[in-house]
Amino acid sequence: MSKQSKPNLVLLHGWGMNQAVWQQWLPLLQQDWQVHTLDLPGFGLSKDCPEPYTLTMLAELLQPQLPAKAVLCGWSLGGLVAIELARCYPQQVQALALLAASPCFMAQTDWPGMSARIFTQFQQQLSNNIPLTIQRFLAIQAMGSASAKDDIKQLRQAILQLPEPKPEAVTGGLALLQSCDLRAELASLPLPVHAAFGRLDTLVPIGVEQALQQLMPSAQTHCFAHASHAPFISHPTESAAWLQQIRPQLPGE
Repeated sequence: MSKQSKPNLVLLHGWGMNQAVWQQWLPLLQQDWQVHTLDLPGFGLSKDCPEPYTLTMLAELLQPQLPAKAVLCGWSLGGLVAIELARCYPQQVQALALLAASPCFMAQTDWPGMSARIFTQFQQQLSNNIPLTIQRFLAIQAMGSASAKDDIKQLRQAILQLPEPKPEAVTGGLALLQSCDLRAELASLPLPVHAAFGRLDTLVPIGVEQALQQLMPSAQTHCFAHASHAPFISHPTESAAWLQQIRPQLPGE
């Protein structure tokens, strides 16, 4: 299958990461997709770091890198960015795939999520030592997975291949996770929305799946029964199969 005959898939990484985090997953995806891996502004090879660090500014900076039509797959923080890109540039987005992501990461009275206490601890640690805080975040992402040690190792090796993120992007990205609530924006998107969750995820609890179904009955959801926050690392084949179900049919197929 030639590149021209493959649908476009854009991968958006999570907080503290960069595009290298996808490299072990790419061979499974490239058989059926033309894959575009983007660095969020201020991370990896991206030299842009807007001030203030807002979702609207991130979307504006990333939009020129989007192909004409694409499925956007956002992991964790990348999910918020994907929602904002789909809201601002719907003509370039065919479908949205949220992977271990939530339109609202913080727990609310009517929405499951991360507790304010845990988040405050992250903020305090971040001000003391950014690299160490990111390493601890890697450990939490793999928590519960049967392959946790290998998952952490793979994530760490991947992100170390590219430059360290800019401090403003690290703190700005964390602030987005704390402050953004895109539930209304997600529910109003005029395009297919798919979401997959890890049942053992401690950052985006599995309760978000049911909450999302209530918020957006048209959304298609999936649960990786034995995965935590990084299913594409711990269960790459199953994660690729999930995306394959979303893959749009091209003319002549």
